[in-house]
Amino acid sequence: MRNVESALWFIERELGSQLDLGKVSRHCKISPFAMSRLFALSTGWPVMKYVRARRLTQAALALRQGVPDILQVALDAGYGSHEAFTRAFSEQFGVTPKRARENGHDLRLVEPLRMKEMKPVTLSEPRFESRSSFLIAGLGDRFTFEKNEGIVGLWQALIPHLGNLAGQMDGTSYGLCCNPGEDGSFEYIAGVEVSAINDLPPHFRHFRVQEQYYAVFRHLGHISTIHQTFFTVFNHWLPESSYVLADAPEFEQYSPDFDPSQGKGHVDIWIPLVTAG
Repeated sequence: MRNVESALWFIERELGSQLDLGKVSRHCKISPFAMSRLFALSTGWPVMKYVRARRLTQAALALRQGVPDILQVALDAGYGSHEAFTRAFSEQFGVTPKRARENGHDLRLVEPLRMKEMKPVTLSEPRFESRSSFLIAGLGDRFTFEKNEGIVGLWQALIPHLGNLAGQMDGTSYGLCCNPGEDGSFEYIAGVEVSAINDLPPHFRHFRVQEQYYAVFRHLGHISTIHQTFFTVFNHWLPESSYVLADAPEFEQYSPDFDPSQGKGHVDIWIPLVTAG
């Protein structure tokens, strides 16, 4: 079973129990960050937003059937108080639970998802490589898969610094995804490899990537389609391989001559792995 299909099945089965991003990702044997990224690519939903919407939909169905105790419905949906449940329910459906019960309001319920139709793309033959620890410094911010438009701005702001940073190792640049949060958010750093952080500009962020074993895929096609490569790696190549995703950062490595407007250069995607079992 592919990872997102497995996650959807698991969520439906466990909807009435304690569910969080970590539990879903552990079931699929991938990291929380990878689960967030893959789920959003495949369904258009953040994992926990989908879980909340499904629970609220079940609550709405119970209310439309006339269940008298709204607090019990709230507790069954995982909310600790009437107030918190009412607020979440109103945000989801635009009416209060009481009105939904009294009027049988025509609500836009969230039915169990089917995966968005995204066809896998042809992957380059991966190479496998152990890489020693290295230090990335650059411009970064925290994003979610719903709100990540600012990543382009980070790259634009980084350009004047390229080649002018103390300790910059070479002309290669990196898009590093790291420090994932339980809410599905992540830190993205557009940067370069450096030898030290002492003389960096004060607004620069840095992250040391620890020694790790990787599968490295060269992205085929324009940079705007890189999400399709990630989708194919995570949802097709990885489940069929003898590996599982390591709980470690993944990153994009851009060649020194990379220029999508001129069709120059290339991007390698580094996927951290451990052997299954």
